[in-house]
Amino acid sequence: MVALKDELKNKIIEQLNLEDVSVDEIADNDPLFGEGLGLDSIDALELIVMLDKDYGIKLSDPKEGKKIFESIETMATYITENSPK
Repeated sequence: MVALKDELKNKIIEQLNLEDVSVDEIADNDPLFGEGLGLDSIDALELIVMLDKDYGIKLSDPKEGKKIFESIETMATYITENSPK
C-alpha cells in the first residue's frame, strides 16, 4: 500500500499542477481539502476523473467522494478495496 500512496501523491501533484508541493510534503493522513493540502471543489472533480481513468472506479455520489478524498490514506484504502484493475 506504500507504493500506492506514493503513486497517488505523484498523480495528485501532476494532475492538479501543484508545482510548489513535493511528495515528501504530503503526509498520508493530512487532509487534502481545507487546511491540509488546500484543494477545492474543482480539484475534487479532477480526482474523480483520475479515479475513473487510472483505477476504473466510478463515483456517482458526491458525498461518497468527500469521505474518500479526506486523505491519501483514505484514497489508498478505497482504491485497494474497490478497484477492478
